[in-house]
Amino acid sequence: MSIPHTVDLSVKPQITAFFDEPTNTISYVVKDPHSNACAIIDSVMDIDYAAGRIAYESADEIIDFVKKNDLKVEWLIETHAHADHLSAAPYIQSKVGGKLGIGENIKIVQQVFGKIFNEGTEFQRDGSQFDRLFNDGDTYQIGSMTAFAMLTPGHTPACMTHVIGDAAFVGDTLFMPDGGTARADFPGGDARTLFRSIKRVLELPPQMRLFMCHDYAPGGREIKWETTVGEEREHNIHVRDSVTEDEFVAMREARDSTLELPKLIIPSIQVNIRGGNLPEPDESGKRHLKVPINEL
Repeated sequence: MSIPHTVDLSVKPQITAFFDEPTNTISYVVKDPHSNACAIIDSVMDIDYAAGRIAYESADEIIDFVKKNDLKVEWLIETHAHADHLSAAPYIQSKVGGKLGIGENIKIVQQVFGKIFNEGTEFQRDGSQFDRLFNDGDTYQIGSMTAFAMLTPGHTPACMTHVIGDAAFVGDTLFMPDGGTARADFPGGDARTLFRSIKRVLELPPQMRLFMCHDYAPGGREIKWETTVGEEREHNIHVRDSVTEDEFVAMREARDSTLELPKLIIPSIQVNIRGGNLPEPDESGKRHLKVPINEL
């Protein structure tokens, strides 16, 4: 598939990154250079899973930045339903506003994991926990900037890359060139689909800035989160231009078979398929997360 919307490299959003060390996640505030409008991408809720406690220090750092700079939050974007951290989008929304958006295929993820976690009929699997469900090529405004969403499944069915001017936010689809690519073995994931999605991203102009959702500092280097399409095409250890689809699929499937599941996959998925909300309380008023046995 071709790029679904016209790219305007003359638009250069102002991007501030926030690195969450416990989950190696990078969240972003993306500001329109011509107004105080902004979007927040892939926020993080803090959790002490062993103690069953949540907190919002990471989210509060973003909220403080927004307030200090008198920004107007127009969008809270999730690139996909994350399996390695919990979204803080509803909490941030309650403090500074904005509409919550994710890809239309969140419905597929909700169906798959709704069964795994035995969520029951009260759990809506229609994406209604979000304010906007994006289809491929859909546009939205951040002040004067027109952003568009590209469907890039493979890591999960709902993965989307968000292109805002000369910047693209790729979620878990790509890592920095020395980090390679995301795994494709979660329910609904597929290595061949991931390769084709990545190649679609790499059809963007070579100078397009790419922003990662995660970095794991391979080789002990410092944490990094920004690269370009050109750098990925030339140097990415998994999908540089010389790598064929079959070579990638063989590598990705072999590698995925050796990986442990993310430590926070069980709480993350249950919260993130709800748009970042915790499960509803039981009759005693307490909220619980489930641990399905031998299902993942």
